[in-house]
Amino acid sequence: MEAMQRGYYQVILENIKPGSLYFYRLEEKERPDPASRSQPQGVQGPSQVIDPNFPWDDSNWFGLPLRDYIIYELHVGTFTPEGTFDAIIPHLQELRELGVTAVELMPVAQFPGNRNWGYDGVYPFAAQNSYGGPEGLKKLVNACHRRGLAVILDVVYNHLGPEGNYLGDFGPYFTERYKSPWAPALNFDGPYSDEVRRFFIENALYWITEFHIDALRLDAVHAILDHSSQPFLLELGEAVHARAKQLNRRIYLIPESAANDARLIRSRELGGYGLDAQWSDDFHHSLRVLLTGDRSGYYQDYGRVEQLVKAFREGFVYSGEYSPFRRRRHGSSSQDIPAERFVVFAQNHDQVGNRILGDRLSRTVSFETLKLAAGAVILSPFIPLLFMGEEYGETAPFQYFISHSDPELVEAVRRGRREEFREFQWKGEIADPQDVETFQRAKLNHLLRYQAHHQVLHDLYRELIRLRRTIPALARLSKQTMDVRGYEKDRVLLVRRWTDNDEIFIILTFAQKETLVSLPVPEGHWHKLVDSADERWRGGGTLVPKELDSEGEISLHLNPTAVALFARSGR
Repeated sequence: MEAMQRGYYQVILENIKPGSLYFYRLEEKERPDPASRSQPQGVQGPSQVIDPNFPWDDSNWFGLPLRDYIIYELHVGTFTPEGTFDAIIPHLQELRELGVTAVELMPVAQFPGNRNWGYDGVYPFAAQNSYGGPEGLKKLVNACHRRGLAVILDVVYNHLGPEGNYLGDFGPYFTERYKSPWAPALNFDGPYSDEVRRFFIENALYWITEFHIDALRLDAVHAILDHSSQPFLLELGEAVHARAKQLNRRIYLIPESAANDARLIRSRELGGYGLDAQWSDDFHHSLRVLLTGDRSGYYQDYGRVEQLVKAFREGFVYSGEYSPFRRRRHGSSSQDIPAERFVVFAQNHDQVGNRILGDRLSRTVSFETLKLAAGAVILSPFIPLLFMGEEYGETAPFQYFISHSDPELVEAVRRGRREEFREFQWKGEIADPQDVETFQRAKLNHLLRYQAHHQVLHDLYRELIRLRRTIPALARLSKQTMDVRGYEKDRVLLVRRWTDNDEIFIILTFAQKETLVSLPVPEGHWHKLVDSADERWRGGGTLVPKELDSEGEISLHLNPTAVALFARSGR
């Protein structure tokens, strides 16, 4: 190969056909292509030349407004018995009928073996071979767009996995200046970092251009360590948004961060990075502790109704306050950030899978509590995310699983999981991540959604999503047209939302017993749209009337653990 500037090499070969296999030879070592488009024999095997052409039929697809996103997060390997891209396609119509508008795929970059959450990927450009490779992913995206569904892809730019990771053989991609929790830190601000940045920016552009992906979820960006004056995330955002204009499509970047740093989603004009939305762990933690009472680990920082009030009003709960868990002040203010820039959830892969038993809320709380969780998330002014199976109360555990080939690495992963769980003091045996049964147990049972209370829960999710999309006061994602009040003693949250032409209020009751409260409800006649305590939703019978007349304040007997939604009549 011919040496070029800045450490690049090239060679032009004739008559290389799709399907051809190749390695790069570095001195005496043979290595797969770090930018391989396909690894049909896994992370140690040769790279494969592919034909990038595909018969797309989504030319009229321009993406969806961010405010219309209702996200469904799934893991390709456990969503179906087959564990492939193709096998997801028959389920897309069901998701569409539920009201989902965006399917989020956990990482699909080539990882070792055929069982992994995806965060051990080592070939960022190669769609996982056991899932169906690049052709299978394109078929899935095309099928989603045909049904009006956007596709979000989870990508990992904070580290590469340990097995099959030969990127360091090709250049200074890693640095010793920083330490990453999972692997060597990537070099985003040291010597030769321009080309490291280019590698990952080209990766983002590859997914949105060649695979028509609508949004990228950026994993754990707090672990992207970069002290440059032009941060990598800012450069990434500028490149992706420029490509979106070229393609005439709505394309978004949605980072996950534990730092509560509002700069990520603040506009570039105001000194931010200009990314589009962010996962809100604070909303989840505040909600979960009220639902479950769990105060272990980082949950010790939460548990008050006023914290969920702040999550509704602002997005972040910790915006500079002292965090007992972290033993320092944490976060920055998100008061000025629009509501549609936050993604909220009652469950996701992290918050289920990083529990010792991988237990979903359906295994932890009552049926009434599951309905309350649904109301809190879907009726919020933020972008809601459901974790696969949540909508019908899936009971399969989702625990961490791998299929590494190196026994020492497997043992290191086992040891790391044990250490990670220590601070939570959970009881139970840690499932062996390498055991194929850990993976098999995580597969969904879609037939559950047709059975007993599972079907009722599914119907409630569908109704809540329908109301969210059809009632203007719910469809409008705005902090400015919302009033939120909390009643700590009674464990009640009152949320009022409005537009010029309509108004609603939501009562979220976290108390475990019947409660009598006086609530400031604007004057007028109100009628009930949803009450999780109603017999229709397999409740025990509601205490809340169907119709209410208010002169500015109403006293109500509230059912324990319930959500009720009212709309104003005749406004």
